[in-house]
Amino acid sequence: MVLTTEAQQSEINIVSLKTSIGYKITEFGFIPEDWNQATLGDKTIKIGSGITPTGGERIYKQSGRPFLRSQNIGKGHLLIDAIAYIDEETHETFKSTEVKVKDVLLNITGASIGRCAVADERVQGGNVNQHVCIIRTNKNELDSDFLNYFLLSSAGQSQIDSFQAGGNREGLNFGQIRSFTLPCPSLKEQITIAATLKDMDSLINCLDQLISKKRNIKLAATQQLLTGKQRLPGFKDEWQVVNMSDNFSLKARIGWQGLTTAEYLEAGDYLLVTGTDIANGRINWADCFCVDFCRYNQDKNIQLQVGDVLLSKDGTIGKVAYIDYLPRPATLNSGVFVIRPKNKKVDSLYLFYILKSNIFIDYLNKLQAGSTISHLYQKDFVGFKFLSPSIKEQMSIATILTEMDTELSTLEQQLSKARNLKQGMMQELLTGRIRLI
Repeated sequence: MVLTTEAQQSEINIVSLKTSIGYKITEFGFIPEDWNQATLGDKTIKIGSGITPTGGERIYKQSGRPFLRSQNIGKGHLLIDAIAYIDEETHETFKSTEVKVKDVLLNITGASIGRCAVADERVQGGNVNQHVCIIRTNKNELDSDFLNYFLLSSAGQSQIDSFQAGGNREGLNFGQIRSFTLPCPSLKEQITIAATLKDMDSLINCLDQLISKKRNIKLAATQQLLTGKQRLPGFKDEWQVVNMSDNFSLKARIGWQGLTTAEYLEAGDYLLVTGTDIANGRINWADCFCVDFCRYNQDKNIQLQVGDVLLSKDGTIGKVAYIDYLPRPATLNSGVFVIRPKNKKVDSLYLFYILKSNIFIDYLNKLQAGSTISHLYQKDFVGFKFLSPSIKEQMSIATILTEMDTELSTLEQQLSKARNLKQGMMQELLTGRIRLI
């Protein structure tokens, strides 16, 4: 008698349950009984790539036949902004590699190996070079969009990776591509699965475009509002030139108080903020290290407060953050300035947007002109000046820009969730764990 552990028995029970309700075990795990496991070679009528004609850059034209290279193949979509063209005479020399609508185009060499996209009317009649493989399916057995999604899935990418000895990603040959295996439902179900994933792609693309549009609007509004080119209703006072060093204090951890690596704690009551914790204008508190009370209490000038503006001064200089809340008491390492107003002439949040704008970026660029600056000093801010309206108008401007930031952040979270949802859907739909018909 063979004894099984509780975990083994549970796994046996799951297998028995799955197989009893219409699933079978394959290398992809459980797939529906009415699905088949097939090789790509059995489902295609063409697998091959093209060549790069001799003549270097001279062969490329401003118009003509599209000539697709690896940089034109994205992750599931074509990148045609920088597409090259060839003339009819060159096209005729390797007409056998002519692209047709619904061909799956797969990058087979270089850093972008594994990226693929489906050819559409924009590239119909064009050609590919030797770094791009044309996979032309038997349309009665394998839907091109279904194949494209499978190749981009974890199961497809793992097969591509398996042929890259030692992780060098040296390239794929046609025999290896023909040997790819995939779970195949009926053609009708393939088309339905691909259409569902296309709907998710459409949602993701719409969110991408909306975010891009909102960013451009925010950029324009920032430039207009912070320079006084656009005034808010009800404000007519003259703007004044403000010198940053006269109106703000800049503090940082002084050199002899520098922390050693051993003093960076994984947990504790006192957070330590470094330049790497600054992202998108805020602090990633979850990524912060901690310090003990002695180090936190060493310098009260750098104990953070709500309303502080932080500026990285070492390494990647010029990263800015605004402290809108503190989860726990926090201090700084030596690579970050904390900036606080000396008077009530300039609002901290308004300064934050000034430091994130082209006004400050241009100033930094002038400081760096002809040299490589890897460190900012307090003296570097003596010459930094900017326009400032009344404190009330500053706060109104900062409120408008904050609302735009909040809207962008919400959209970016929606985009992240949509991308994660699509990845989960691909895993479930392409293996039949979820059935649509």
